[in-house]
Amino acid sequence: MANKILVLGEIKDGELRNVSFEAIAAGRRIADGGEVVGLLFGENLQGHAEELIKYGADRVLTSENSDLVQYTTDAYKQALLQVFEQESPDGIILGHTSSGKDLAPRIAAKIGAGLVSDAVDVESSGGSTVFTRPIYSGKAFEKLSISDGPTLATIRPNNIAPETKDEGKSGDISSISLEVKDLRTIVKEVVKKTSGGVDLAEAKIIVAGGRGVKSAEGFKPLQELADVLGAAVGASRGACDAEYCDYSLQIGQTGKVVTPDLYIAAGLSGAIQHLAGMSNSKVIVAINKDPEAPIFEVADYGIVGDLFEVVPKLTEEFKKAVSN
Repeated sequence: MANKILVLGEIKDGELRNVSFEAIAAGRRIADGGEVVGLLFGENLQGHAEELIKYGADRVLTSENSDLVQYTTDAYKQALLQVFEQESPDGIILGHTSSGKDLAPRIAAKIGAGLVSDAVDVESSGGSTVFTRPIYSGKAFEKLSISDGPTLATIRPNNIAPETKDEGKSGDISSISLEVKDLRTIVKEVVKKTSGGVDLAEAKIIVAGGRGVKSAEGFKPLQELADVLGAAVGASRGACDAEYCDYSLQIGQTGKVVTPDLYIAAGLSGAIQHLAGMSNSKVIVAINKDPEAPIFEVADYGIVGDLFEVVPKLTEEFKKAVSN
């Protein structure tokens, strides 16, 4: 049955996050031949709207509003509810990001809709949409479908492949006026603790360090390797607790959940809380001096050795490969 699916695009540092395109692809599957409507909030949205159409949206709604440039719960909740009332979609798809995780359950509660959080796959079965999501810290998966009312879902980054970009595709881009008022929170300034680099949540390659890096200086070899590979740097909670790095780099049950194509774990023991955040990586390479470290149980490739000897050698070899 054809459906109308609304997909909220997410903009970070002036760029559309890749999960926006992945959410469009998920929306296409759920629409089942129906309409996929992109939605963007913020400023200077025309170019981003055109990108969403090239990646599969049939049309895009934009709301240029200074109160929607930075995510706040009140503003985005009011805006999205207004669009829901105007469009009456059969479903809403968001990225499983910090803002998506905050916003989706509030919208679901307000409109009385079912919510599937952290979906890693979407398929049609018997006329209904079936979502797959990990449970028990990634040890198992469950399949869910919403039998009644609108469907809401958040999509985990790096799991559902975007549609092939069609440079020739065109669609309607409409500007809509939305009123947000009585805001309890207004973002005046964003001060970043980390600058530049690859977005950890969407990185295709991650180089992560644990307590084995021994100090903040110990992360420098990992950063050098990441720079060569175009990768993001991550960390275990132990490394963050020891103040070797900022908590924004934390991966695990109480940090970010990532699914890169390649995960290089250096000096990480492989505590179950950390594995919950990265065990679904496509290829895992572990570097540890302890051959009995739990990380080797989930690794596809293991290197028993001192990370301060192994990582620089890897960096040099990758530099040679890149230069060739």
